[in-house]
Amino acid sequence: MEIRVIGGGLAGPEAALTAARLGCEVELYEMRATVDGQPRLTPAHQTTEFGELVCSNSLKSESPNTAPWLLKQEMRRGGSALLRIADETAVPAGHALAVDRVEFSRRIEEAIANEPRIRVIREEVTSLDGDVLTIVATGPLTSDALSREIQRITGSEHLAFYDSISPIVDAESIDMERVYFAARWDKGTADYINCPMNREEFDRFLDALLAAEPADAKEWEKLEYFEGCLPIEVLARRGRDTLRFGPMKPVGLRDPRTGQTPWAVVQLRKENLRADSYNLVGFQNHLKWGDQARVLRLIPGLENAKFLRFGQIHRNTYICAPALLNDHLALKTRERILFAGQLSGVEGYTESIATGLLAGIYAAVLARGEEPEPVPRGTALGSLVHYITHADAKSFQPANITFDLLEPLDEETRRKVRDKKERHRLQCERALAVFDSWLAGMRSGSAELRA
Repeated sequence: MEIRVIGGGLAGPEAALTAARLGCEVELYEMRATVDGQPRLTPAHQTTEFGELVCSNSLKSESPNTAPWLLKQEMRRGGSALLRIADETAVPAGHALAVDRVEFSRRIEEAIANEPRIRVIREEVTSLDGDVLTIVATGPLTSDALSREIQRITGSEHLAFYDSISPIVDAESIDMERVYFAARWDKGTADYINCPMNREEFDRFLDALLAAEPADAKEWEKLEYFEGCLPIEVLARRGRDTLRFGPMKPVGLRDPRTGQTPWAVVQLRKENLRADSYNLVGFQNHLKWGDQARVLRLIPGLENAKFLRFGQIHRNTYICAPALLNDHLALKTRERILFAGQLSGVEGYTESIATGLLAGIYAAVLARGEEPEPVPRGTALGSLVHYITHADAKSFQPANITFDLLEPLDEETRRKVRDKKERHRLQCERALAVFDSWLAGMRSGSAELRA
């Protein structure tokens, strides 16, 4: 049973490790490579390693009975290899699951190297064979050649939007006298550095941000941002208080030194266990680097900040999944070609890993000559796939996991239970029961899944 997996980001390694665990021989292709001693990279990547996190290092909330928590709980129960590695390489981040990005990639590389059923091939794939069982997980930076090939076999146009990357600062350059550690509403441990602003400081920062010069646009750029990941300068142009209700929201972040809630707050999150670098949470942008340094150094505590990485923009390509994919992530017209990760129309690290897990399971079932049993709609995993495969194709945009995607409670329960948190708890309880039932059925027909 042989499977071809294309892409070494998050979904690809997850799919490869899953399929190998289920008894398949896997060829894992990755175009990033070292050639003549020099790394061949994409515009956003800095290494050739598997599972490199190019944006933040957070896999979202671990607060019980939230939608991201529910998705991760299902993935853990389903045996997700990358989520296990994320748990093992976690860094303190309040109620979120954040990882040491270097160790996270290293452990993924190690897991793949230690799996005898996986053969790594470091070359670009430019053609797809409909007779070969294939998982395409090339992510937001799918090469031009493979993009054209996907366009050819699907007969449809790609959609594209652009993500931005948050800046990272050297921890030693932060003025710790001007900041404080806290978690919003004291939930979890106080792992975030908070840079408080009064109204005058915020106005000065905002005026400088609005006046900052954007990075030079390249000919291929058409700036169609994902609404859930807007650059701070785009948010700022929507109104003077937009940032204060977004990434600079001060609510629940009382300054323990004054007992007061600041006018605005910039939060910094650890990049690794050594805590020698921090990223500016939600501060993705597309400004010239000189202007970034000038504007960001107006943030209290960052007056002398040393930037290890500036914010930048990168392409994010995805297919119109509602028009192209069936419920087990395969092309409707070529059912031996599956898609996973951001290319399939999900948004976010956890969501990408989740679709890689499912694609690996489904491909292994197909390799045995059987028809996959899609994960039920009543689960977080099923709801995510249901959205990307059943949304309105004309207005389709990638999505993170939210309660809006999950099946609502029945009308009688909604009438009886008014508390939103309790409703979410009930939705999570129901989803996990449905997932466990589906997984038990899958395991009854697979010795590998039972292992």
